[in-house]
Amino acid sequence: MEGKKGIAILGSTGSIGTQALEVIGAYPDKFDLQVITANRNADLLISQAIKHKPNIVVIADESLYKKVNDALWEHDINVYAGADSVAQVTDTKEVDTVLTALVGYAGLKPTLTAIRAGKSIALANKETLVVAGEIVTQEAREKGVNLYPVDSEHAAIFQCLVGEFHNPIEKIYLTASGGPFRGFTHEQLLKVKKEQALKHPNWDMGAKITIDSATMMNKGLEVIEAKWLFSLKPEQIDVIVHPQSIIHSLVQFEDGSMKAQMGLPDMKLPIQYALTYPDRYKTDFERFNFMDYPELTFEQPDRETFKNLNLAYSAMEMGGNAACALNAANEVGVAAFLKDEVSFLDIARINEETMNSITSIAKPTYDDYVASDAEARRLAKELIK
Repeated sequence: MEGKKGIAILGSTGSIGTQALEVIGAYPDKFDLQVITANRNADLLISQAIKHKPNIVVIADESLYKKVNDALWEHDINVYAGADSVAQVTDTKEVDTVLTALVGYAGLKPTLTAIRAGKSIALANKETLVVAGEIVTQEAREKGVNLYPVDSEHAAIFQCLVGEFHNPIEKIYLTASGGPFRGFTHEQLLKVKKEQALKHPNWDMGAKITIDSATMMNKGLEVIEAKWLFSLKPEQIDVIVHPQSIIHSLVQFEDGSMKAQMGLPDMKLPIQYALTYPDRYKTDFERFNFMDYPELTFEQPDRETFKNLNLAYSAMEMGGNAACALNAANEVGVAAFLKDEVSFLDIARINEETMNSITSIAKPTYDDYVASDAEARRLAKELIK
């Protein structure tokens, strides 16, 4: 539709995807939803398609194709299936912006495909840059494609840099809530269960990212993502625990001045900004009230107890395929924890041992990343047995 921005949402049934549909639905004169995809949640995908009427729907699990197609054929919606189709639909000419809201490594291939097709990227899948940041950012530069961050922390840094792109960054601070186990000792963490880990104090997120937040792996992945998004060295990136989650991150410039982006914890705001940049559309989101937060506090993260944060910095120092291996091991470890197959502290152990055991590749190609991901998953699963 002329004048409207064509949007593809990869992972529309997840936490980010469902909120993105709310954002798009609030501005029918601005957005034209072209594509939605899901992995296995066929029922929600069907209901979303009937309500929002995209042109194309993709279910990654091919065994669910008939169910989705049968439900949508009378609605004149094209239905496809398979992981390759998720990537291919990003090349649709009616799509201007691709919101990558897939969980984990699965986001890499479709994001690269969208970049090669010249689409703008609203990136909610941090693992894409963690796994293959060098390739992704290089291809984006070559294609003149913008990567708009959706993670609240990176969206905050991006907003602080608007109008400052010519000014060098001295340092950035990514804020962390500390998760549900902030202040816990090693002994206390030995006894925690997944039900506790899934109760984040401030954010409503999917299971994988919620566990990552509890282990501090999410912040570690964000540190690696920030390195690639903003062309930073590891020593320019710091993490500070801010339990209220009001300051979403900060930039310090060479003159010592600092900029912070603030607001209530609501993912719809960074989602909307990534889709509407450089404009800000009026919203009815709840407004921040200083009197509700008379104190904003900060503390250092406990890197000894929550080892994943240090592992992320180690991965950056090692370079090559180390971060790819760390991410793959973490996905395996978190999945095992959610099935009660390993303990909470086992996740960091699996991550560290896998990263240190992987066949090291200094300058990986895309195929090398695919092979390293597979090798790391195999090694991690062996550590679970």
